[in-house]
Amino acid sequence: MTATTLQDAPSAATQEFQAPALQVLPLTGRIGAEIRGLHLSGALAPGVFAQVRQALFKHRVLFFRGQQHLDDAGHEAFARLFGPLLAHPTVPVVQGHASLMDIDSQHGGRANSWHTDMTFTVTYPQVSVLRGVVIPPVGGDTVWANTAAAYEHLPEPLKALARSLRAVHGNDYDYAGSRAASPDVNDAGTVAYRKLFTAQVIESEHAVVQRHPITGELVLLVGHFAKRLVGLNAAESSQLLAQLQSHITTLENTVRWRWTQGDVAIWDNRATQHYAINDYGDQHRVVRRVTVVGEAAVGWDGSASVQLAGN
Repeated sequence: MTATTLQDAPSAATQEFQAPALQVLPLTGRIGAEIRGLHLSGALAPGVFAQVRQALFKHRVLFFRGQQHLDDAGHEAFARLFGPLLAHPTVPVVQGHASLMDIDSQHGGRANSWHTDMTFTVTYPQVSVLRGVVIPPVGGDTVWANTAAAYEHLPEPLKALARSLRAVHGNDYDYAGSRAASPDVNDAGTVAYRKLFTAQVIESEHAVVQRHPITGELVLLVGHFAKRLVGLNAAESSQLLAQLQSHITTLENTVRWRWTQGDVAIWDNRATQHYAINDYGDQHRVVRRVTVVGEAAVGWDGSASVQLAGN
């Protein structure tokens, strides 16, 4: 069954159409929903895509089973409905594609630390679309956290403190430190990937509390790319970042997805963090990601983010 066929509205003279309602199943109280019965493609009817987009901003991350029909080109075509595609600034995309990244566990692709994609740039992605290509039989789940709910549930004194802070984000973050529990931190594939990832150092300064450009909500922007807080020493910076991070990843703010081949996950990158669980040993795991260009980040008070290094 698909939900891509439009139905005529009562008045054909006005050329109005009404898309059938999607089947949206919330997965937790604060984040995540599965959408069933939808065949993803770059040719979704406008009314159907409008519902997907609306659901995304409500639930932060959406999941779709049974999308084995999507190839790399179809994956990008669907993502392009959200806007122009964004290539990673240092990691090469799959040849012949605009944005498609191959995240392969055998070549250092184990993103097992909490992060928001590419916050070392001023215009970090608005949306990411991830597709399961090779999934281990056990393990390899991904967890997302709601950074808007995290801010909303901070005690008022911590909200005020967070609003006073700015952080420097860089792609040369403490890779080993953020993945200290991982046995593969120093393996050859991970070391090579780290070298590629940091071939050019890129840094940006952002307000720790950002205003979401679509919903207007206030969200926390930290994660593993956040290297330090402006104006604080290393110890103070580390302690405050850890405290804010712990509020983001409290279990009430999270949803965990158990992948099967052909699954697709879409997340609002401006209101989430995510973590790929590295619990599958030497089993092979491959996911492919496409990202969509975002607006220049803006703080809660309208303050602009600043590019400090790199393009």
